[in-house]
Amino acid sequence: MDAVQEVQAIEPSPIWPQLVLERSRQASLVEQIVQEVSRLVRQNDLPLGSKMPSVRQFAKCNAVSTFTVVESYERLITLGLLSSRRGSGYFVTKPASACLPQATVQVVVSSAVDALSPDLYSGVSTALPVGSGWLPPEWYGDDILLDALKQSMRIPTQRLRGYGNPLGFPSLRQHLAATLSQDLFSVDSEQILLTHGATHGFDLILRTLCKPGDTVLVEDPGYSNLLSLIRHHGCIPIGIARDEKGLNLDSLMEKALLHQPKLMFVNTVLQNPLGTSLSQTQAHRLLALAEQFDFWLVEDDIYRELCPRPEPSLAAMDGLRRVIRVGSFSKTLSPTLRVGSICASHSLIGELLRVKMLAGLTTSEINERAVLHAISSRLYRRMLEKLKRQLETSRNASMDMLLAAGLTPLAEPRGGMFISAGWKNSTANASDISRLALQEGILLAPDEFFSLHKSDHPWFRFNIAYSDAEALKGFLMKLQHG
Repeated sequence: MDAVQEVQAIEPSPIWPQLVLERSRQASLVEQIVQEVSRLVRQNDLPLGSKMPSVRQFAKCNAVSTFTVVESYERLITLGLLSSRRGSGYFVTKPASACLPQATVQVVVSSAVDALSPDLYSGVSTALPVGSGWLPPEWYGDDILLDALKQSMRIPTQRLRGYGNPLGFPSLRQHLAATLSQDLFSVDSEQILLTHGATHGFDLILRTLCKPGDTVLVEDPGYSNLLSLIRHHGCIPIGIARDEKGLNLDSLMEKALLHQPKLMFVNTVLQNPLGTSLSQTQAHRLLALAEQFDFWLVEDDIYRELCPRPEPSLAAMDGLRRVIRVGSFSKTLSPTLRVGSICASHSLIGELLRVKMLAGLTTSEINERAVLHAISSRLYRRMLEKLKRQLETSRNASMDMLLAAGLTPLAEPRGGMFISAGWKNSTANASDISRLALQEGILLAPDEFFSLHKSDHPWFRFNIAYSDAEALKGFLMKLQHG
């Protein structure tokens, strides 16, 4: 029996071909294993569907630790070369013809995401944006935003001659510092760096703190763009399961010990896509684990103003020692303004500012002036309260509709814009269902947008602002009875 047949066998024998691993090389054993397995796949020595040896068998054949094998398999899964099937083992999922060179394989994004995500973000599609991440403009009220935009255009002529303050518009930073100091934690304006939205903030943090090959912990499921961004920087995203109860902190501890992460991204409040919030107890333990294993916590805090009740703040509990807080106004004003913020320690803000200048100089003072006019208006707080009431009404109606269509929520949201739900007893593919929906003029966001690993059942993130449409209800009902 040759090597390939051995790999494909249900129980591979210990005669797995020993890889050439050199402990004297600068590359780690994990990197060497990833390179060698990638080469075997590329040369078709490991065809599509081949079953890999178990972790123990691989470790025994190659005289390495099981921890090394686990990390190697995790990275190969992240690269899309292997998949893990519960109770069955690891299998080759990338045919040789599709295997990219080692230098480019880390930035591969699944074809389903490539096919669907542009429409989800463009805002120009005529399809019903059920999978989108924004609210209808009419929900905010025209007066506050239009007035802010008019005011921002009255920028003094002399301010048009330069690029603006590298940290961002000083008056907006001062306003944010005062608001955060009153509501959450003490911070001064020199600890705030303005960005082109939250995703730009994540990019700057990754550029500043990480290098290719570093491990980054993420929530699974979590923010879809973040997974692609981490891979683009050559880093390895490692998922920490999150559900209705919160983060699996026991798993986090095991993976932190094994992978030595550089940082972790976490949605403390109204997590995307589940809509849940961490408890005070979980937040305390998460901070303790970050301290124990010496990694940064990046708190994605863009949904806090939509929360109907007070929730824990990692930045407030930590005092910006190990926590970096990222904020945005995309959900409370408009995603087109592209204004976000990073709050961090003075020393770290200096490094982030240097990278911001290298990557794109400054941010738009006109947009930042518009945001300042809007959030300092007396109407802003009134608009937020109205928005939260409208979200609650739509969330209740959407939940009733989804349950009637036979879908089960992954978690009970504590507020916000999203409900994630699916058919627990179905073996259908969520991306295939999304393509069917697109043919009927409905944009859905399937599970693979948000997860590192294949889901056991199809589920979707539903934007509650668009989930009461009869077209969506009819489509889901047809699937349920079809």
